Amino acid sequence: MAKRSVNFKGNPLTLLGNELKEGEKAPSFKAMSNGLAPVHLSDYAGKVVVLATVPSLDTPVCDLETRRFNSEAAQLGAGVQIVTASMDLPFAQGRWCGAAGVDRVQTLSDHKDADLGQKYGVLIEELRLLARAVFVIDKDGIVRHAQIVPDITEQPNYDTVLAAVKRLL
Repeated sequence: MAKRSVNFKGNPLTLLGNELKEGEKAPSFKAMSNGLAPVHLSDYAGKVVVLATVPSLDTPVCDLETRRFNSEAAQLGAGVQIVTASMDLPFAQGRWCGAAGVDRVQTLSDHKDADLGQKYGVLIEELRLLARAVFVIDKDGIVRHAQIVPDITEQPNYDTVLAAVKRLL
């Protein structure tokens, strides 16, 4: 298997796990809610899922991205669930959501097992953080859009993510 990487300010970092491609079945995962409950992909069955992974909500780009998806969620309707996962502790995520007024995006913590990061191929070996990526998963659990941002200090392409979601509605 070829090594995959992303950059952090131009410096390469190794991604662990297999690359997830469009058309593949989205892997099941186990992460943790802000209330410490286990959350699985199957919890969103019947919905289009926008799964964003970010290094940390406490960084400017991650903050901006999650707020942007929170505002977009209002226009997408109840058939879409937007999830942002990071390695932040659930308590920190809950505090951040409250301070940022984020109430339409569900934040998940992958800190315990890095299960989501490994299964989606976005776990950064050197930092044990998640790379910046966005996956759009259809109601049948198939990945319809996969975007790993080449440098984790940059934002994803929101237009392509939102276009992929709207094609599924």
